[in-house]
Amino acid sequence: QVQLVESGGGLVQAGGSLRLSCAASGSIFSINAMGWYRQAPGKQRELVAAITSGGTTDYADSVKGRFTISRDNAKNTVYLQMNSLKPEDTAVYYCAADMTYYSGSSYYEDDYWGQGTQVTVSS
Repeated sequence: QVQLVESGGGLVQAGGSLRLSCAASGSIFSINAMGWYRQAPGKQRELVAAITSGGTTDYADSVKGRFTISRDNAKNTVYLQMNSLKPEDTAVYYCAADMTYYSGSSYYEDDYWGQGTQVTVSS
C-alpha cells in the first residue's frame, strides 16, 4: 500500500513562514510529479505548486515569489516553503503525487493524496 503523510501546518501571523513536508511510503517504484494543493472554506481546491521528477517547478500566480516547492527523491519527500504568508493563504493544504508502485510482479501508476494539513494565517 502507498500513502502520503503531510506535516508542518499550523497557525502563523501574517508575514510569517511555515514549511510543509509530505513523505511518501509503501511499495513505491517511482514518483513522477508531486504537488501541493489547497482548499479554503467555500472554495474549490486549487493547485499551489508542482514539481516534476526532474525538478521543473510551476506555481500559482498568487504564490509566486513567496512559496518554494522542492523535493528529496532519496527520501520520497516533497516540501513547500511558505514565506510572507497572508491571511488569504489560509486553507487546508494537500499533497499529491503521481506514483508508480508494485504489487508482486506487477506495476501500477496512480494519483495519491495526503490527508491534508491546516494552515491558518492571522492578520
